[in-house]
Amino acid sequence: WETCWFKVELSIPMAWAGREVHFVWESDGEGMVWRDAQPVQGLTKEGEKTSYILTSSLKESEPHSLTLYVELACNGLFGAGKGSMIAPPDPDRRVTLNKAELVVFNRDVYELLVDMEILLDMARLLGEENQRSFQALYTANQMVNVCDVTDPSTFPAARDLAAAIFSQKNGESQHTIHAMGHCHIDSAWLWPYEETIRKCARSWVTVIRLMERNPELTFACSQLRLISVLWQAQQFEWVRSWYPGLYAQILDFVAKGQFIPVGGTWVEMDGNLPSGESMVRQFLQGQQFFQEQFGRICSEFWLPDTFGYSAQLPQLMRGCGIQRFLTQKLSWNLVNTFPHHTFFWEGIDGSRVLTHFPPGDSYGMHGLVEEVLKTVKNNRDKGRVNHSAFLFGFGDGGGGPTQKMLDRMKRMSDTDGLPRVQISTPDQLFSVLEKESSQLCTWVGELFLELHNGTYTTQAQIKKGNRECERILHDVEVLSTLAVARDSAFQYPASQLQRLWRLLLLNQFHDVLPGSCIQLVVEDALQYYTEIRRIGAGLQEEAVQSLCRDLLQPKAGSTKSTLALNTLPWERTEVISRPGPDGTETLALVTVPSMGYALVREPLLPSQPVSVRKQEDGSITMENGLVTVCLDMMGRLTSLQLLDCKRSSVPDGCYANQFALFDDVPLYWDAWDVMDYHLETRKPVTTLLKPLEITLAGGLRGSVRFSLQVGKSSTLTQEIILDATCPFLRFLTQVEWKEAHKFLKVEFPVQVRSTNATYEIQFGHVQRPTHWNTSWDWARFEVWAHKWMDLSEHGFGVALLNDCKYGASAHRNVLSLSL
Repeated sequence: WETCWFKVELSIPMAWAGREVHFVWESDGEGMVWRDAQPVQGLTKEGEKTSYILTSSLKESEPHSLTLYVELACNGLFGAGKGSMIAPPDPDRRVTLNKAELVVFNRDVYELLVDMEILLDMARLLGEENQRSFQALYTANQMVNVCDVTDPSTFPAARDLAAAIFSQKNGESQHTIHAMGHCHIDSAWLWPYEETIRKCARSWVTVIRLMERNPELTFACSQLRLISVLWQAQQFEWVRSWYPGLYAQILDFVAKGQFIPVGGTWVEMDGNLPSGESMVRQFLQGQQFFQEQFGRICSEFWLPDTFGYSAQLPQLMRGCGIQRFLTQKLSWNLVNTFPHHTFFWEGIDGSRVLTHFPPGDSYGMHGLVEEVLKTVKNNRDKGRVNHSAFLFGFGDGGGGPTQKMLDRMKRMSDTDGLPRVQISTPDQLFSVLEKESSQLCTWVGELFLELHNGTYTTQAQIKKGNRECERILHDVEVLSTLAVARDSAFQYPASQLQRLWRLLLLNQFHDVLPGSCIQLVVEDALQYYTEIRRIGAGLQEEAVQSLCRDLLQPKAGSTKSTLALNTLPWERTEVISRPGPDGTETLALVTVPSMGYALVREPLLPSQPVSVRKQEDGSITMENGLVTVCLDMMGRLTSLQLLDCKRSSVPDGCYANQFALFDDVPLYWDAWDVMDYHLETRKPVTTLLKPLEITLAGGLRGSVRFSLQVGKSSTLTQEIILDATCPFLRFLTQVEWKEAHKFLKVEFPVQVRSTNATYEIQFGHVQRPTHWNTSWDWARFEVWAHKWMDLSEHGFGVALLNDCKYGASAHRNVLSLSL
């Protein structure tokens, strides 16, 4: 991730007067040309950008000698791996500079070649039944006959032949493609956050150069906030000192309507795993940025590359002033083809947004004939709408549009036999789709991606960090708000909270929170979570000190007490742990009001204490007057019963809390995928290291503990806890994970029959089938949920809760949590 600097001294021959002169640079690593202390051109061989135009027609008045600097990165467009696009960075990888030349560019030859490319593609792709394919073929043949490559004076006649074909217009009914420059830049993926700053600069400065030469070019930029994100991560001065003029140039082209910020959120976040509040903050921070920087909020939500879309998103979009949505990721479905490209998407509350998937199924088109034909042929809403999006430019690792892409599409702007291609904007596209929307279909519920199901579980520490930090920020805000209400002198920590939220939102980027990123990014993310925890704990302490100052000052002669706080919106009666007089932990049963606090002096006594009994066969029973449970020596539940309904939750002969290990060998996307065939490799975990033993014998709390060996070299230790007055059982699980290409789950077969299970999502829940009747059903063999999943029938049900997991499934009567 280092960069090398080359000083390039150029001397252009006087004999090249009137010629177009380029500086050509080809290297394995990404580069950027600097001139007069400013970045002027990105260089990426994989992105077909290997030259910087010094002059389009050399004049005597122009400098013939000049000095450039080239900053060369030790990574390519897709990171620094070797042998595969998703290979991890190779510390021994070498970057080679292959070419550095000063050349005359023959524009006439270039234009002839582009003409010929379009004609030959028309001949090849329009088909024998289409007369235009033959007209294109014969025209190309005539051009070859007319053109003498040694005589440039013959070139105009050859070009005139091509122009005659391109100038033959379409009929009024022809499909219109709305072409927009695009450059998807992952905020972190196969490269760390810092490298993304350079990727943005390389890509965007190249777009600026293109716009200067092509005033019609529009560029939809969905990661513009990235610079601001990284500024908030205390790298503001670093970015500004590297690229002082770039942002000003971008703002200038924004004002001209060419550089078009889209998106609506702070980063292109994962569409499933962030909490409801996190998603609101994504929109809030993103829309605030648009308003501050550009004087308007965004009307389109632009999220082309995340791994599925929560059914709550339409409501959140509408609440944030957005009624239009663009993505294309569902074209990656492994099993079922999504039936629409333009439709209304309806969320769980009935909110609807106009949704468009570019029918070419890509956000990185190159302006080829094949791609525009696919866009029309592939469109599943023919007859309902006659317009579609076409996003062109190299993406994922940056790069963006090229001059050749633009020149191809100029020839296809209105050519008979091809769809009409016009440079457009997101607003122009959606405006015309809205006018044509009367016949559109409606899709209700989540947009589930039938791929990348492993991202719900990959990188367990990132998942845990996200959930914990979401909770910490919630608690800080609740307690700080109460402190302000109680004492107007208290300073609400708005700026600190904004900074912490932005760190958390940054880590929710769609390759970070899912875990589909390199180790260096994981380390950065975990460091940000540590910072949120540390600063959040300090802010929480300050709020509590202000809120409860009087209670925290012990009065003479008063008995020692404990302050208990409840940041949830309902009254809670629970067993808590508090320091005793001798420094050891003691238990107390307390009741704390909703969003409030209580001083605990004399703890409550439970109506019935917890009893824990060991049986002769080594099994253990636990009971608290509400729940009774029986566990075998391996910690598996053989019985779980609510005493007042006299019905066991565990079917006879089955074991709940059963750990199971599966092979995890996907077809390609290792960190992303778990395939359906992994279910055929299930092996129950039954190797006992330490049998079940009682750790707390009852009273306010009963607990037992056991240890298992998982796979060849991993261990699992679990403590199972039952508290007084508590209607549920808690499992505290620690895994020392040393397996490769294995997948660990815990299963709970329950005595409930229902065709649907219920899963928590952002501010609500969805139901998914427990059967595999159709391909749409079995494609959801592994799904995501937030804090709970539930299987219920009339009058009875069982729920499985968690504090840091997202992967889950419910097939028939088995609830499964992916660990």
